[in-house]
Amino acid sequence: MSAAPTSLPVQTALLHQRILDWYDVARRDLPWRDGRTSAWGVFVSEVMSHQTPVARVAPVWQAWMQRWPTPAALAAAAPGEAVRHWDRLGYPRRALRLHEAAAQMVRIHHGQVPNTYPELLALPGVGPYTAAAVLAFAFGGRATVVDINVRRAQARLVRAEPLPAPSMSRAEQALATALLPSDDEQAARWNAAIMELGALICTARNPRCGACPVIQTCAWQAAGAPPYTGPARRGQAWAGTDRQVRGRILALLRESPDPLDAHALATAWPEDELKLQRCLASLIEDGLVEPLPRERYCLPR
Repeated sequence: MSAAPTSLPVQTALLHQRILDWYDVARRDLPWRDGRTSAWGVFVSEVMSHQTPVARVAPVWQAWMQRWPTPAALAAAAPGEAVRHWDRLGYPRRALRLHEAAAQMVRIHHGQVPNTYPELLALPGVGPYTAAAVLAFAFGGRATVVDINVRRAQARLVRAEPLPAPSMSRAEQALATALLPSDDEQAARWNAAIMELGALICTARNPRCGACPVIQTCAWQAAGAPPYTGPARRGQAWAGTDRQVRGRILALLRESPDPLDAHALATAWPEDELKLQRCLASLIEDGLVEPLPRERYCLPR
């Protein structure tokens, strides 16, 4: 299917208002949206939510904020405690990067989350999306926040495409910027609203078009909602992968107050000793596991 020419809806202001009005009523009640969340709380929520459903993030985020309500509190803890309390969110290196970012905030920013895009981008583990999201959602700054939900919603609304390309293009980034309201406060709300629309209504499979507040101006609907005809998109495998084995090793170490020996860790994956050793070595290389004398292992201290 040839791509429809990129053009903004004629009534962009009406598009903004309808989606913002829908967001005010339909948005999810997430704990970091209570209006009292600190910039640090927003920062933690964005790092945790990357590639992880918010339903899984919410209870872990709440526990983290009770334990480490400020960057200084987390920076004072051992890195291994961040890994331990990351629980099963996946991609546990994010826990180490959060710890490093907290330490940098203490060292350079007087224990505060920086409020400019370059300073946010300079923090460990922070990429363009996270920097823009924190700037918008923690500080109300005018930043272009683009995740897969935003990309999918604007692909359908404006470009009449059933799904966005696997990788974001400059044209998509430019379109998201063009759609951004000029008012800073409204721009921050718009970022959250269009993201929520993609997450709740304009989903990848079985979109709820009947509940969409802007179905009348959707280019994809106007084109007859053509199906996706590109290459099959498969989710990441889990069973039997190195990710699963690494997760089991970390789970054993999280649950133990003391270091574990090689025999205890072997129970993480008795099916394949070579795979177990390879995964343990990769965890050590990533700084997620610390080797000790006499073949013992613990979370980083």
